[in-house]
Amino acid sequence: TDTTAEGQIEVINSLIAQGVNAIAISANDPDAVAPALQKAMDRGITVISWDSGVAKDGRQMHLNPSSSALIGNTIIKLAADHMPDGGDVAVLSATATSTNQNIWIDEMKKVMGNYPGVNLVATVYGDDLADKSYREAQGLMATYPDLKAIIAPTTVGILAASQAVTDAGKIGQINVTGLGLPSEMAGAVDSGATVSFAIWNPIDLGYAATMLSYNIVKGAKAEPGAKIGMGRMGDATLDDNNEAAMSDPFTYDKSNIEQFKSIF
Repeated sequence: TDTTAEGQIEVINSLIAQGVNAIAISANDPDAVAPALQKAMDRGITVISWDSGVAKDGRQMHLNPSSSALIGNTIIKLAADHMPDGGDVAVLSATATSTNQNIWIDEMKKVMGNYPGVNLVATVYGDDLADKSYREAQGLMATYPDLKAIIAPTTVGILAASQAVTDAGKIGQINVTGLGLPSEMAGAVDSGATVSFAIWNPIDLGYAATMLSYNIVKGAKAEPGAKIGMGRMGDATLDDNNEAAMSDPFTYDKSNIEQFKSIF
């Protein structure tokens, strides 16, 4: 399919005509695909969305790769795990108005008490531009000479910060972590600029969505409070909007970066 809502609707209509048992979709447009998916459900087809959601009336449930609380805890834990004596950390985010990043940073701050000795000294914004993010990382290193880690909950920011740390000759002194893509971060992991980072595991996500679809087809009820099996990924617990979080973000490091860098 082409990467448009129209292209997805074409595929949905084709699947309805084939009489499939289930459709699991990551939507290009949450509202545009809903009528076609409603038609599928009217024909008795199980419909779930995953990652990029569908309007509530166009699916039985939605699977998020993770939750804001799990992401917030993960990004500070990735830094703290390599700071046994504590120390100063800074956040390099996207824009000051980036909804997701702001929520994740707030969730991170809520659990800072679980990581004694780890001190958040600054939050700066690279606007998801590589050159600005690089300069902001340079600024953090200049302003905070004792900085131990830069946490970037953005794929643009983490790559730029790891390059800035490399160019400053501070590999081993400052660990860059956060949310990144294995294909982009393999070099930083190999060099040691980034010890570990996180993002979803697309294999787990596709598998979990498939298992949820299967179990709903087999009779599991997608309703608030329900627990529906995801096979080896455990159970998904649905909230009031029939949404669930799969798991903590998946950690990538030297042990698995080679395997995943060719995938995404």
